[in-house]
Amino acid sequence: MTVTTDEMGRTPRPQLPLRAALGRIQPALALALAGALAGIACAGGCGESGQAAPPPGSGSAEKAPAAPAAPREHKVERHGKAMGTAISVYFWIDDDARAARGADAVFAEMKRLDEVMTTWLPESEVSRVNAAAGDKPVAVSDETFAVIARAQDIAVRTRGVFDITVGAFKGLWKFDQDMDGTLPDPADVKKRLALVGYQNVVLDPAKHTVFLKKKGMSITLGGIAKGYAVDRCVELLRKQGFTSFMVQAGGDMYVAGKKGADPWVVGIRDPRSADGRYFALAPIEDHSFSTSGDYERGFVKDGVRYHHILDPRTGQPAHASRSVTIRARDAFTADAWSKVMFILGPQEALKLIQREKLEDFEVIWVDDKNEVVVTDKIEKVLKLQRKPTPGI
Repeated sequence: MTVTTDEMGRTPRPQLPLRAALGRIQPALALALAGALAGIACAGGCGESGQAAPPPGSGSAEKAPAAPAAPREHKVERHGKAMGTAISVYFWIDDDARAARGADAVFAEMKRLDEVMTTWLPESEVSRVNAAAGDKPVAVSDETFAVIARAQDIAVRTRGVFDITVGAFKGLWKFDQDMDGTLPDPADVKKRLALVGYQNVVLDPAKHTVFLKKKGMSITLGGIAKGYAVDRCVELLRKQGFTSFMVQAGGDMYVAGKKGADPWVVGIRDPRSADGRYFALAPIEDHSFSTSGDYERGFVKDGVRYHHILDPRTGQPAHASRSVTIRARDAFTADAWSKVMFILGPQEALKLIQREKLEDFEVIWVDDKNEVVVTDKIEKVLKLQRKPTPGI
């Protein structure tokens, strides 16, 4: 997913109000609007500095030297890469050098967490857990244990719709650096499916160990670790005194504060737009705004879209949604639950939201029929700009 704001910093034109209620499926309405795939900007502007008035005197035309202009707050952005995705940091600030130091700290923290939680490095903690599957428990750091424990809690609450043991499909479904457009043999998918099951992950809180009961099992934190990393970076920036900023790791974002008196305005990408335009905008403050979409890593073959969001119950790419965006109080929550909302689709997911009493949790779907579905609170601020593009 990519979220973006008006590159010129302008407040979006008012749109017709939404009329969808909780769970009501509606076509996205409004005008077409060109947008950037990943440009995030600030809304509003700043006034210009004036000059000192000429001193009183006997009619001299000479003016006093102009007063030095005070630094004005403006958008500063920095970009990098970690955790297999693009990392972006945006500040509303009057000190570029300070913003650069803050961004460098974010990039360093993202890379540190990546080295701990990735499955692409054999020495990472998660890789060591996988290597010992069916053999012995492996001790991990406090933060890796906390992320795995949170994942297990969500797995229980969703009855396996979210399940980090889908790591068993790595190398079979190829949607990462290994993506080559090939499909796995259905017999191989069935074989790997026998290794999927959160019930076979054993955690020891006292020893901080993780044990996978079956040989060949493998966990992946790709569906939750970026959200955790974003929250860690938000905490880091706040400790450094930053109050108005955004941190984005791929589809996971947290928005802090405002741009002066104006809110940050972020957009939701049109899942089938060839140029990454967004179809909706929303003002966000002190919340996560994260999207999972079937367009992020995948391909179309023989008229079917295959992508990286697998349903752990079937071992196949999920098809009930095209994209899901969640506004939540933290990115950790939004990251993991967005996969659940995507896999279930709006009808079943709305029941789950009520059953689990998820609070401060709002969802925007583009479903498998290309219709927009929203929960009740986010509809009050969401501004639809155009109908999502049709297509496979």
